Amino acid sequence: MNSLIWRKSKMQHNENETRLARTRANKIKRTYLTWAVSAALCVLVATPAFAASDPLTTINNLSDFVFSAIKAIGAILLGFGLVQIGLALKSHDAGQRAQGFMTFFGGIVIYFAKDILDLILA
Repeated sequence: MNSLIWRKSKMQHNENETRLARTRANKIKRTYLTWAVSAALCVLVATPAFAASDPLTTINNLSDFVFSAIKAIGAILLGFGLVQIGLALKSHDAGQRAQGFMTFFGGIVIYFAKDILDLILA
């Protein structure tokens, strides 16, 4: 009787070991396939980048892009400042009114940052 129980437990132990070995093998295969597909995609999806004839035009285009992004942030601050001023005038809150004017004028400075820099550097 004891030997039968021992054999059953031994068989269950062996089944668990083989199951663990299969899951480890599957995990290794899945990891390998993930890396292989990622590497293949990096190679196949890569597009060539051609340089412009004049590097200064590229730098100027990047500068224009950055300043347009800054101008958009300035416009957002202008709108937010106007909303703060309007809410402060409605609620008669002097602290919020001052904060609104600071945000509004900060938005104006940020919105016209490129023009200000051009005037300073010219």
